[in-house]
Amino acid sequence: MTKNIVIVGAGYAGIAAARLLGKNFKKNDDVTVTLIDKNSFHTYMTELHEVAAGRVEKDAIKYDLKRIFNKYPKVNLVTDKVVEIDYDKKQVIAEHQTLPFDYLLLAMGGEANDFGIKGVKENGFTLWSIEAAERLHDHIIDSCYRAMREHDEEKRRALLTFTVIGAGFTGIEMIGELIDWVPILAREFKLDPAEFSLKVIEAMPNILQMVTEKEQVKTRKYLEKKGVELVLGDGVAAVEADKLVLSSGREIPTYTSIWTAGVQANSDASEFGIEKARAGRLVANEYMEAKGKENVYVAGDLVYYEEPGNDGRPTPQIVQAAEQTGHTAAQNIIAAITGGEKHSYKGKYDGFMVSIGSRYGVAFLMGKYHMSGFMAMFVKHMVNLIYFFSIRSFFYMGSYVRHEFFDIKNKRNIFGGHTSGKGNLLWSAPLRVFYGSVWLYEGVKKAFGLFGTTSWLGDQVVFPFPWLADPVSGASAAEATSGASQAVAETAHAIFGLSYAYGEQPMTVLDGMPDWFASIMQFMMPNQEVALFMQKFMTIAEIGIGLALIAGAFVWIVSAATVALVVMFSLSGMFYWVNIWFIPVAISLMNGAGRAFGLDYWIMPWLGRFLDKKIYGKPKHIYTVKEKR
Repeated sequence: MTKNIVIVGAGYAGIAAARLLGKNFKKNDDVTVTLIDKNSFHTYMTELHEVAAGRVEKDAIKYDLKRIFNKYPKVNLVTDKVVEIDYDKKQVIAEHQTLPFDYLLLAMGGEANDFGIKGVKENGFTLWSIEAAERLHDHIIDSCYRAMREHDEEKRRALLTFTVIGAGFTGIEMIGELIDWVPILAREFKLDPAEFSLKVIEAMPNILQMVTEKEQVKTRKYLEKKGVELVLGDGVAAVEADKLVLSSGREIPTYTSIWTAGVQANSDASEFGIEKARAGRLVANEYMEAKGKENVYVAGDLVYYEEPGNDGRPTPQIVQAAEQTGHTAAQNIIAAITGGEKHSYKGKYDGFMVSIGSRYGVAFLMGKYHMSGFMAMFVKHMVNLIYFFSIRSFFYMGSYVRHEFFDIKNKRNIFGGHTSGKGNLLWSAPLRVFYGSVWLYEGVKKAFGLFGTTSWLGDQVVFPFPWLADPVSGASAAEATSGASQAVAETAHAIFGLSYAYGEQPMTVLDGMPDWFASIMQFMMPNQEVALFMQKFMTIAEIGIGLALIAGAFVWIVSAATVALVVMFSLSGMFYWVNIWFIPVAISLMNGAGRAFGLDYWIMPWLGRFLDKKIYGKPKHIYTVKEKR
C-alpha cells in the first residue's frame, strides 16, 4: 500500500527533510513525497536585509524549487496555501486542492512576534518574507523622495531617521546594510548626509545576546564609529506612523520603524490543533513528533522542543537548527515506514556569524574561534556556498557568487567593489598585470643588456639611425644601418629562441625606417648626445610603464603611451609582428582596468575631485531643500 508523505513549508527545514526523503525513497514506488508551499521558490531568509537595503535584487535570494529538486524526481512540488489539517481523514486541505497523507511534517517557519505592542502591525516594517523586504525597500526610497521635497526641517529629519527595533542578528544585519546605503541615498536624492539618523532600540542592556562579549564589544564599537545611536535597556511602548514611543517615555520622530525584536511560529499553523508553547510554537518530543498527534512531525522555527542540558531553552530559531530538526523528522519518518530505529534530536551548532554591512562582520565559530572584519565576512560567504553545495545546487552556488561578488553596484561587496562587474572590469586585471610584466621585462632587459644585447643606459647608440654613424670610423650610413639592424636581429633571436632554433627569423613590421619618419627622428635627435638621452629616457619609461600597469596606476594614460611607443618602434624597424598584440591589449586596458585591484581605484576619484577644484573652484554642496548648510 502506498505511503504518502506530505511536507508543508519549503524553508530550510522543509527542504532538508524533502531531500533526505526523496533520496532514501528514490527507487521505492510505494512511497510518495510531496512538498507544498505557498511560493514556488525558496527564500534565502538570511539575506533579506540585503534586499531591503538595496544591495541585491529580490531575485538574488529567490531560488526556484524545481531547480533545487531537479535531481530528486521523487519529490512532488505543489504551490498552494494550506488552510486546514484534517487528522481524522488524514488530509492536508489547501486553497485549491486536498492532499492525503500517512505522514505529515509541518515546517512552515516563523514570523515576526510583536508581543502585542500597539502599532507594530499597522506602522512597523518586518523582515520575515521577501514581500516584507520589498515593502521596506520601497518605503525607504519613498521616504528619501519625500524628504527631498520637504522644507520643514523637523519632518525632513524624521523622514530620514531609520530605527531598528531589536539588536539580535536580524536587527544588527539590517542596521549594517543601512550604514552602507545611507551615503548612496544621500547622493542620489541630493540630501545632506548629516540629516540622516540611524538608531537601534533594544530592551536588553546588551546587543547580540547569542554571541560572546568579545563580538558584542566589537560590534558596538563599529556601530558607534559609524554614527549609529544605540538605545539599550529601553523597550518600545508604541509604534506610531511618525514616531516611536519608548518605555521610558522618550519619543523618537521617525517614519521608519523596522521591527526585528522577536520571532513566533507561523500564525497559519495556530489552528492546526497541536499543543502550543511560547511564541505559538508547536510542541514536539525528541523525535520531532507533534505532541498528541500520530505520524505528525514538526521542524524548523515552528517546533518547540527543550533540548536536555540547555537550561529549559527550546531549539534556537536559526538555520542550523531548522535543517537539523528537518533532518531528524525525516529520519524518523523513514524509520516508521521501514521499521528502523528512531533518532532523537541532538543539536550541533557550529557557531554564529553576523554581517554588519557588506564589508564588516563578527563571528564566533566552533565555540573557540573569534573573527571580525574581512575574515568574518569571508567565512560567512563560504558557509552560504557550502549550503548550496549541500543541496546540490551548483547553479545557485554560481548565482550567489555572481550576486554577492560581481553583480554589485556602489562597491557594496566584501572586496569594496574591486570584483564588481558594474563598477569596473575585473577580468582585465590579470591581462593588465601580465602586460605590465612584459613591459617591465623589456625595460630591465634594455637597462642591463640581457641576452648579450647592448645596454641602452650605456654610451652607445643602439638605435639604427644612419645620420648618427661615426664619421671618424669611415663607416657609411648603409653600413651603420646594416650593423645596427643585425644587432637587433640577434637580440630578437635571443628572445624568440624557438623560432631561432628552427632557423626562422621574426619578421619586423617594417623592413626599414620610412624617409618621413627618419626626417622627424633626425630633427628630434640631431646628434648622439640627444639620442643617448632619448634612449635612456625610453628605457626608464618602459620600466615605469611596466610598474604602473602592474600596480594599476594611471592605466589609461600609460596604455595610450604604450601604443605610441609601439608605433615608434615599428616605424624604427625595431618591432616584430609576433609582438603586434601590444597595441590591441593596450587599447583594451583603456577601459578602466586599473580600478580592479589597482591604484586607480583610489587615484582616479581623487584626480577627478582635484581637477574639478582646480578648474571650477571649491565645490559647494547644493541640497534640494536648502541653499546652504
